[in-house]
Amino acid sequence: MRRRLLLLTAATTALVLTALLVPLTLLTRSHAADRATAEATARAQWVAHAIGPALASAGERPTAEQTVAGVNGDGLPRTSLVLGDGTVVGPGHRSGGAAVTDAVRLARTGRAFTYEPAGGGRQVLVPVHGAADGTAVVQVTLTERQLYAGTLTSWLVLAGIGVGLVLLGLLLADRLGARLVGATRGLARTADRLAAGDLTARAVPDGPPELRLVAGELNRLAGRIDELLRAERENARENAADLAHRLRTPVAALRLDAESLRDSGEARRIAEDVAALERSVDDVIRRARLPLRGEACADLAAVARERAAFWAPLAEDQSRGLLVDVPVRGGDEASGPALVPVPPDELSAALDALIGNVLDHTPHGTAFRIAVEVTGDGHARVTVADEGPGFPDGYEEAAARGASGGGSTGLGLDIARRTAEDAGGGFVIASGPTRVTLSFPLAGTPSGPPAPSG
Repeated sequence: MRRRLLLLTAATTALVLTALLVPLTLLTRSHAADRATAEATARAQWVAHAIGPALASAGERPTAEQTVAGVNGDGLPRTSLVLGDGTVVGPGHRSGGAAVTDAVRLARTGRAFTYEPAGGGRQVLVPVHGAADGTAVVQVTLTERQLYAGTLTSWLVLAGIGVGLVLLGLLLADRLGARLVGATRGLARTADRLAAGDLTARAVPDGPPELRLVAGELNRLAGRIDELLRAERENARENAADLAHRLRTPVAALRLDAESLRDSGEARRIAEDVAALERSVDDVIRRARLPLRGEACADLAAVARERAAFWAPLAEDQSRGLLVDVPVRGGDEASGPALVPVPPDELSAALDALIGNVLDHTPHGTAFRIAVEVTGDGHARVTVADEGPGFPDGYEEAAARGASGGGSTGLGLDIARRTAEDAGGGFVIASGPTRVTLSFPLAGTPSGPPAPSG
């Protein structure tokens, strides 16, 4: 858009200047010719007036020759005097009838005039009355160069003005284009943030009135979407509360029925199933009550440092080495917030689950590491790695189902996995050494598959 605006401005300015400067160049050429002709006419009239008395008597001819010689010089128009007998006094001296042209004969009738000979240039003829041997004629000849002297300089000045006006027009068009493009790109960035789920994004009204109107309407649309989603979430919360109330009684009845069974093994198995059902219902209700994506974000680096500091005393009691590898600046400030679209409490719960697995399922003295990095594909990763014996074979699939390999409920890794996947990220588990990596898209960027962790 900016380039097209510059091209349009350049073409329009060039056309306007062409329509203006071409007549001006012709006018300067005509003006130079008129000025040179006027000066030549004045010169001829002065010479005719000065030598008129001298030619009244034949004895004063040398005086006329001196006068003609005095008005000629280098760079000046050629001035000559054609006497009545055809003799020419001055440059181009010759005698006889050959000097008497049709123009000279016309001037001898008493008419002063200017004409352009076939060889180019211009001639001014002024008659001298009162000569003893007939009417003499003063003839001033202008060459093409003398006739249009100064025209080239005027044309160069006009060309410079034209170039300056074109450059000024391009500068103004570039500034206008930059403003238009900047305002348009700002609208596009705001639309991208809204599409990524950041409902707090708002456009800054800038640019021409039309783009400001679009920005205002985009902000109104974002506000309306926010209102509708909030209303939908409130509906979901009310439904979740109603669901919890409706399920509480049947689940309690199942638990009582399980406790009343005579077979202790069957009672324990059914009680475990009822407990799993309760957890599933609680998880569904918890998900329904989650804030909207984009309403709550957390700084992954800050949460990682906080949870590491929380678990550090227990790690020290178990003689574990703890390494926290989180980007820092100035010793204790984050180098830049790694905001991810996950509420802080859920992110803390996911990290607690990963750290708790290390503390619960590895021997005392096993060191572990918490690392956070921001990748170039718009994702942030947190990795919890330990130097323990690793997971048993097939544990990757078991972790995806919420099973346990160490006698626990197996929900820890599943909670961490779902936290990452619900945010549009990923969950990677590896053994030998043990590494669990959660990846999240950065807040305000479209969700997409994260790059595999190394």
